[in-house]
Amino acid sequence: MATEIYSWGGAEEVTGSKHFLETPHACIEIDCGIFQGRRQETFERNRTLPFDARSVDACVLTHGHLDHCGNLPTLLRNGFKGPIYSTPATRDIARLVLLDSAHIQASDAEYAKKLSSKKRRKQGFVAEPLYDQEDVDRTMERFRPIRYQERTAIARGVHLTLYDAGHILGSAMALFEVEEGGKTRRVVFGGDMGRKNLPILRDPQMPPSPDAFVSESTYGDRLHEEIREARDQLGEVVRQTSERGGKVIIPAFAVGRTQELIFMLHLLSDENAIPEIPIFVDSPMAVRATSIFLDHPECYDKEVLDAFVLHNENPFGFERLTLIRDVEESKKLNSLHGPAIIISSSGMAEGGRILHHLMNTIEDPRNTILIVGFMAANTLGRRLVERHEKVRIFGEEFRLRARVKILNAFSAHADYEELRSFFSGYQRDSLREVFLVHGEESAQKNLARVLREEEGFRRVTMVRYGERYRL
Repeated sequence: MATEIYSWGGAEEVTGSKHFLETPHACIEIDCGIFQGRRQETFERNRTLPFDARSVDACVLTHGHLDHCGNLPTLLRNGFKGPIYSTPATRDIARLVLLDSAHIQASDAEYAKKLSSKKRRKQGFVAEPLYDQEDVDRTMERFRPIRYQERTAIARGVHLTLYDAGHILGSAMALFEVEEGGKTRRVVFGGDMGRKNLPILRDPQMPPSPDAFVSESTYGDRLHEEIREARDQLGEVVRQTSERGGKVIIPAFAVGRTQELIFMLHLLSDENAIPEIPIFVDSPMAVRATSIFLDHPECYDKEVLDAFVLHNENPFGFERLTLIRDVEESKKLNSLHGPAIIISSSGMAEGGRILHHLMNTIEDPRNTILIVGFMAANTLGRRLVERHEKVRIFGEEFRLRARVKILNAFSAHADYEELRSFFSGYQRDSLREVFLVHGEESAQKNLARVLREEEGFRRVTMVRYGERYRL
């Protein structure tokens, strides 16, 4: 049997990553994310795994975002018995994300039980969670954290080395060395690729030249604005909205994006570049994630180390910032008068406290809904990006009168120029195959064209769901 790769999620789509490296002696899964989309479809796709979990010898987690780690408990429920490898920071982030996911599922299930069967079908709620806190606890017992660039044997004939991907705290590119027929093949699964000069994090590292590279392609047909412009643009949005007497509402992932926003607002506040208005982070998960960031300074870039850590200052705390945990304190924000900034999760506006803040601000033209990340198809976030005239929140219809501002400079995913620049560092006769995952069709097609025609990689493959590719 030859070494093969294939995907049962995160292929031909930007969610639910589940990639596989199968060798003559072992089956390794890379990431086990939750599929995000319409509620009923989401539940069915996440509950029923399209592969035998018992055949998986080990799992490698590239980072702790829900669409990469969110279905690990289901993997165990279906018979997976092996270890889960990740960086220490990713382990801590994954625990937080999974516990939050279990809590949301339990809340949704309780809500669904109160609905009539007709309303339940219409709204797509399911009266059964995928997993609970005990499942999460069992999952965390399987983690085996390893440091960056620490070569580790993880299965018969397979060694793993993790390199910093610069995407979120602890994110990694996974280099596999596979012994086969007296030869060693090198395969990199890139996870989600970060960008140079992202706040807080180090720049992506470049693993030693592999034979094959499995790359994300989320922004394979788009160019971001310069990261250095993000802070100025954020300040401009805050100033303009404040002058109108409005609020800036920011749906943001609790892990990564929220901490970047806090850090930038801290700098803007220190520079007196924004008005002295209150700033709220209304997400218990984001508050806990910020504590995890403080626990892992080994992931910081030199700017944060020099400006804050060496002076024993907190990069994620300053006077006008309020971190909200309590539900009652969150509810008080609904009656808040005057300008303010409210950062809340979820990042794609599909659940959590952000829905209440949108519901209370979306019809007021003084307010700004600030989009600072990718919004997958069929999410409320995508409908806001597309500026639908009317949107539904908690089953109720609202007119979109608030301004919608999109800041692509905040993206933690490399765009196609940044991906091209990354791959240009590899020799064409060494890196023989590039496989594209985690991208919509138009993005993959454009990135494939760029890598073939402009960078000279002859074998660039867009991975299809469930299709096997021999290396």
